[in-house]
Amino acid sequence: MTSRSIFASFLISVIILQVLAAGVVGAGWGSRKSGKSSAFSLFNLRAKSKFWNEAVIHGDFDDLGSVESSSSSKMGLLNYTKSGSIANYLKLSEIESLYLPIPVNFIFIGFDGKGNHEFKLGPEEIERWFTKIDHVFEHTRVPQIEEPSNAFSKSSFEGKSSHQLPLFSHVNYNFSVHAIQMGEKVTSVFEHAIEVLSRKDNVSDTRDDDQVLWQVDMDVMDYLFTSLIDYLELRNAYNIFVLNPKRNMKRVHYGYRRGLSESEINLLKEGKRPLYGKHPMLKFAWTTTEDVDTVEWSNACSDVLKSMEQLYQGKDAASLVHNIGQRILHGSNVDLRLLFKKELKSGELDGLHPECLTDTWIGRDRWAFVDLSAGPFTWGPAVGGLGVRTELSLPNVGTTVGAVAEITETEAEHKLQDAIQERFAVFGDQEHQAIDVLLAEIDIYELFAFKHCRGRKSKLALCEELEERMRDLKNELRGFEGEEYDESHKKKAIEALKRMENWNLFSETPEEFHNYTVARDTFLAHLGATLWGSMRHVISPSTADGAYHHYEKISFQLYFITQDKVSRIEKLPVDLRSIMDGLSSLLLPSQAPQFSPHMLTLSDDPALAMAFSVARRAAAVPLLLVNGTYRSTVRSYLDSSILQHQLRSLSGHGTFGEKHPYSKTTIEVPIFWFIHNDPLLVDKHYLAKALSDMVIVVQSSSASWESHLQCNGQSLLWDLRLPIKAALAATAEHLAGLLPLHLVYSHAHESAIEDWIWSVGCNPYSITSQGWLASRFQSDTIARSYIVTALDESLQLINSAIRLLIMERTTAQSFKLFKSQEQNLVYKYNSVISFWRRIATATGDLRYRDAVNLLSLLEGASRGFMEAANATIAALHPIHCTKQRKVHVEVDASTVPAFLVVLAVLWFVLRPRKPKAKIN
Repeated sequence: MTSRSIFASFLISVIILQVLAAGVVGAGWGSRKSGKSSAFSLFNLRAKSKFWNEAVIHGDFDDLGSVESSSSSKMGLLNYTKSGSIANYLKLSEIESLYLPIPVNFIFIGFDGKGNHEFKLGPEEIERWFTKIDHVFEHTRVPQIEEPSNAFSKSSFEGKSSHQLPLFSHVNYNFSVHAIQMGEKVTSVFEHAIEVLSRKDNVSDTRDDDQVLWQVDMDVMDYLFTSLIDYLELRNAYNIFVLNPKRNMKRVHYGYRRGLSESEINLLKEGKRPLYGKHPMLKFAWTTTEDVDTVEWSNACSDVLKSMEQLYQGKDAASLVHNIGQRILHGSNVDLRLLFKKELKSGELDGLHPECLTDTWIGRDRWAFVDLSAGPFTWGPAVGGLGVRTELSLPNVGTTVGAVAEITETEAEHKLQDAIQERFAVFGDQEHQAIDVLLAEIDIYELFAFKHCRGRKSKLALCEELEERMRDLKNELRGFEGEEYDESHKKKAIEALKRMENWNLFSETPEEFHNYTVARDTFLAHLGATLWGSMRHVISPSTADGAYHHYEKISFQLYFITQDKVSRIEKLPVDLRSIMDGLSSLLLPSQAPQFSPHMLTLSDDPALAMAFSVARRAAAVPLLLVNGTYRSTVRSYLDSSILQHQLRSLSGHGTFGEKHPYSKTTIEVPIFWFIHNDPLLVDKHYLAKALSDMVIVVQSSSASWESHLQCNGQSLLWDLRLPIKAALAATAEHLAGLLPLHLVYSHAHESAIEDWIWSVGCNPYSITSQGWLASRFQSDTIARSYIVTALDESLQLINSAIRLLIMERTTAQSFKLFKSQEQNLVYKYNSVISFWRRIATATGDLRYRDAVNLLSLLEGASRGFMEAANATIAALHPIHCTKQRKVHVEVDASTVPAFLVVLAVLWFVLRPRKPKAKIN
């Protein structure tokens, strides 16, 4: 090509670019818009509350087929590109909460006007105070506890910088509360049972019966509560009984206890009669036919109680104690039976300690109760504890409602005079108007009548006088309507008259329709707070911080470490069968235990002996006992952190308890059980400690160790020879994060708080009983811990996938390729939602076995949705990375002249020229 041709081509390109520069647009980039998150919110039923429901589940694939056919049109492409992101196109947004329903029944006994102080709860009050307690709150996790310097220091709960799962779970509990009021027949059965099953706490107490403290046999009462639940068909719910039985004037002060009192134990020590004879007690079965109503149930129970009454009649204290001891030895309480057998064989009974008298109890099944007529009692840390149980912790009918109902005429007059003097003392010697005096008088009468005239069955004569005086006051107020009074006085009088017209303080309204007095409202508010506490501490307590997964097989590796060599494991001072039964009680029906006991001897293993010696410490612990005595004691203990580090070093691989995050088949639980002669504790105050990868238990030879806990003014004694209770509590915390019943997370404090009211029952976490078998409440809590962990992890995975889909832009070029991936993506998402729904349904029906069986499937479905999201994004990325541009020419009035100029230039440059003659 000649130089002229090159110059012409360059000139043409420059001219074209200059002319058309304004019309050059990269359509592939200019058409993109930054789309916002869709307004449709997954799990959105309220404006600011997100939780899932069936409406968010996409339709099946038949419906999707019709959408896909229409989406191939221009309208479908337009909707896809306008959505801005794949998540918006699918109408997905991040999920904030999942909700698990929990059914709860509050069963009121003795509130029909036949119980203590003839207190009556009408249907309006029940609905107002109890049936509307449909509380919704998150499952919470308690951060790691920092050990106090001594047993009486406040424990601090330090949050970690990072957590496996959030302290405030995405899973919320939705309590559905129902109130059930029992009639007079049921109340009479419980009153009769308390009378028949009660005996003196001190068998040598010769005072009048109304001055004596009585104990009610909790073992037999257990059958009464269980049978009532069976007849009412309430097994598929959690049942909290509220008892208000009429007090027997001869047995005013009573409480509930399992086993024997201290005086009975002493009597048993002195007795010579053997307890291994044939069991003479009747075997009571609190059952009848299935279709029996409460009247027939009450009659059947009354017949059994009468038989027991005849059996007890005429027997002295020694005979009763002997019979109760035989019943324990042949009864179904494994823990109490083991303790009795061990002590009776030793012949000394040093480790047989009385359990605390209580007025609350957590049963072995899904029921608990609070008896407002019993007690009051106290328990908790002896000194320096928070949230301890005091005599004022529970509502009292006698000191609130009963006190109002029993006020006499003389007391009423004194209260009225005191109110008058207090109210008119503000006037002093200052001048005051007549209208102000009348208003002050009205205020006094209104407050007095509100407290002491409403809700009474027998009307006070003083109230009748006040009613007449109120009518006179109305007439006097109407007299201020004359023209001779100031407008301000008229206004005050009119407002006072309007207020008095709305009063109903002296009406003869029937008892059940009376408005609520201050005393009743105070009592019911206190009772409502107590029942709410039962939901937080008993039904759905907080768990320890961490992720706890469900495994099909639990392999307990039991390492019994002794000072001296033992020939075989049967010679160890432990009851291996009871330990295995206790550990098995912590497992769900879907889990299988496996036990591998091992014996290790410090004298034969220098490395292990060195680890033990390094971890052993001594501390001077100050003690302030319940009697006010100060004492300093030196305690020998194992430092759990040092011991854990030493044992990890000995293991060779640095950790115990093999866990596979994607294999929920088997988990190993190493339990190191140190058996020592001298008193030995863990971390100064404990018999067992749950660590991240092991459980440490210590056992020594002391039968009566005075702890820092107390009940009813007496120090609680621990049998260090039998640490099964502490071992099971620590193992439950290691497996599922279970915490002591008195601990719960507080949103207000942003840490854990203590409330010892519900630290009762014969379970591993009760301080008032020596029992160690887990109740159904705790078995359900273990199952829910696995479920909540799985749901939280599933939700986090789904939200991560949704965030990826929110970031993925929609373009016209990716539309067809996305449609090929959409069906699989929606299918995976629907699978996760389906599992969430099935787990919530099973949990609401208390079918925890069915719920935990779905957890592995839920995990697979959640990972499947995440993989589908990643696959979709990976398929779309090559299209987004390809640059696709096209030139768009805009034609206007200047375009035609520009083309003419270009053509002219081209013609001038490229026109054919006449060849010149060659001249040689």
